[in-house]
Amino acid sequence: MHPDLHRPLYVPELLVNALNQTPDRPLLHLLDGRSLSVGEVREASSRYVQALRSLGVGRGTRVGLLSSNRPEVLLANNAVQLLAAVYVPLHPLGGLADHAHVITDAQVDVLIFDAQRYGQRAAELAQQAPQMRLLSFGASPPAIDLCALADGFAPRPLLAPQVQATDWIRLGYSGGTTGKPKSLASSQRTGLATVSIMMAEWEWPSPPRVLSCTPLSHAGAAMFLPTLMRGGSMLVLPGFEPVAVMQAIQDHRLNCMMLVPTMIYALLDHPRFGEFDLSSLETVFYGASAIAPARLKEAIEKIGPVFSQFYGQAEAPMCVTVLRKAEHDVNDLRRLASCGRPVPWVQVALLDADHQPVPDGEPGEICVRGPLVMDGYRDNPELSAQAFAGGWLHSGDVAVRDPGGFLRIVDRVKDMIVSGGFNIYPRELEDILCEHPAVSQAAVIGVPHAKWGEAVTALVVLRSGQSVSGDELSALVAARKGAFQAPKRVEFLDSIPQTAVGKPDKKALRARYAVSPA
Repeated sequence: MHPDLHRPLYVPELLVNALNQTPDRPLLHLLDGRSLSVGEVREASSRYVQALRSLGVGRGTRVGLLSSNRPEVLLANNAVQLLAAVYVPLHPLGGLADHAHVITDAQVDVLIFDAQRYGQRAAELAQQAPQMRLLSFGASPPAIDLCALADGFAPRPLLAPQVQATDWIRLGYSGGTTGKPKSLASSQRTGLATVSIMMAEWEWPSPPRVLSCTPLSHAGAAMFLPTLMRGGSMLVLPGFEPVAVMQAIQDHRLNCMMLVPTMIYALLDHPRFGEFDLSSLETVFYGASAIAPARLKEAIEKIGPVFSQFYGQAEAPMCVTVLRKAEHDVNDLRRLASCGRPVPWVQVALLDADHQPVPDGEPGEICVRGPLVMDGYRDNPELSAQAFAGGWLHSGDVAVRDPGGFLRIVDRVKDMIVSGGFNIYPRELEDILCEHPAVSQAAVIGVPHAKWGEAVTALVVLRSGQSVSGDELSALVAARKGAFQAPKRVEFLDSIPQTAVGKPDKKALRARYAVSPA
């Protein structure tokens, strides 16, 4: 029997097959009013494949990308897939130190960057990795202009490379919330599982008209192939700006987008929110960090029952659980605190410190098995062994399960506060604080304390024009969770620092407030 008879199709083959269908259908809408059809995206992807191949990019080449959102990012990403190269994303909001760590640790061979925004950063990175070749979107000497180079090639039929399940598709990096970002290897198996679950389990409009405003270097690009395969189209914004997002939804009647919770808050809190018609929205996918149930309720009441949550992490991306639109009950804040139920494509267990299952209602670590899980931390067998202890991926997220099978994440294992001998989960306190009508966002951390071990400290962002005292907020928590969980200190901030992937940067907050006088 021929070995290819039952071989699954992986992402490169799915991409080629999808780009060979409905060539005249509009696929990418540009800000200048032009559109690229499926056939035009196919031809442009072919030019990028040829351009990169002419520079020696091929199987296993590690290609870094640093850019704001622009259609060329999708074309370059397609080309990397079709050359069986390894994609190494650099987050556009990352700092020089993090970017330098990624390119040196991953041994990036080629860096593609946005000439308009990252020319100086690319030059700084090249000094630390002199062997790395620089390619740019637009002119930025001495880098090679990839756009101009690609334009010099005539389009050819796309051919998918022969790949295996274990071939690397991406070298990603963790958010770095507990130290330097960790390098994790994702294979073709993980890529296929991600696309398959998104296609089967996510609630897509028919057809989807997608607004892309989250970084295409990361989760934003994951929307492209399902959108293509579902007969949809995509409008790419350079980034997230509330008015631009709302204007685009209104003008183009977009019906689908992906946001992180802080983006949802920014829309709700914007003084011009009520000026725009957002009624075309059918699905807003959200995830990447916890959302305050009170704010989610507000979003549903103001925008509509269009919200669909996904849960995952870099080690098992985006598709471990889903909370479907109909499962968002605005009369049940506990349900709105849920990340949903596991998808049928993976096994999920809540395990205690001895790797034993916990009963419903008891906290346990979310552990995952299945094709979605990464291959491991690159060149770090000890860390991989810890993450895969007992044959499960240990997520580091603590959750409880209700009798209906819904999981509610109470916190990260490493964010749990131990104060006076009691275990305190910051997320529960953050959710309570956000129920106060004056509060927009909250982050709760533990800081060293001579008497208590750790003192509960709340960092709060108020809504515009609102006021509340720290004592009132502490009393609110005490009334719900007891005095021992009430913040010993409340600080009011203009904004809460975020990691590059949109999570509250609690490492930075702990470092700041651990040395500040109480």
